[in-house]
Amino acid sequence: MVLREKSLFSTRAEYGVRLMMLLARQYGDGPLPLARVAEIEELPLSYLEQLAAPLRRDGLIRSQRGAQGGYELARAPEFITMGEVVRSLEGPIMPMMCAPEDEAHATCVRGEFCSAQVLWSRIRDAVTGVLDTTKLSDLASPLAGRDTPGERTPLLTINSRLEAAR
Repeated sequence: MVLREKSLFSTRAEYGVRLMMLLARQYGDGPLPLARVAEIEELPLSYLEQLAAPLRRDGLIRSQRGAQGGYELARAPEFITMGEVVRSLEGPIMPMMCAPEDEAHATCVRGEFCSAQVLWSRIRDAVTGVLDTTKLSDLASPLAGRDTPGERTPLLTINSRLEAAR
């Protein structure tokens, strides 16, 4: 069996979630320049600039110009769901074209009489359920989701990079 790299979400969602988590950790400390985010998260600045546009348009982040400028969350992390973030970057959650979140966007002609559509709809509902009930604040804690001390190093390293960037 050949393993192919394929995922439900693109790098837009991955990098955008990382951007939002860093801004959540920075929440209340003022704007953070995207150049700093790129440095801390080791992401391409030009790509982060592309991601900031839809996040700003959808009211998830705001920008401030000037020497002390940058980006910050438009709302507190506990009021932003991961579903909002992913939809802003990726559009509607659709594991297959026949299982869109909005039935108006369904393109499959088999529709109601397709037995496979049940599976894709269940997958869509499970994914959207997790995204819509997970708040940015649930993930932004330096130790969120970490069960053992050995697993804490990566997030502590990110936090030390953030401190060094200040």
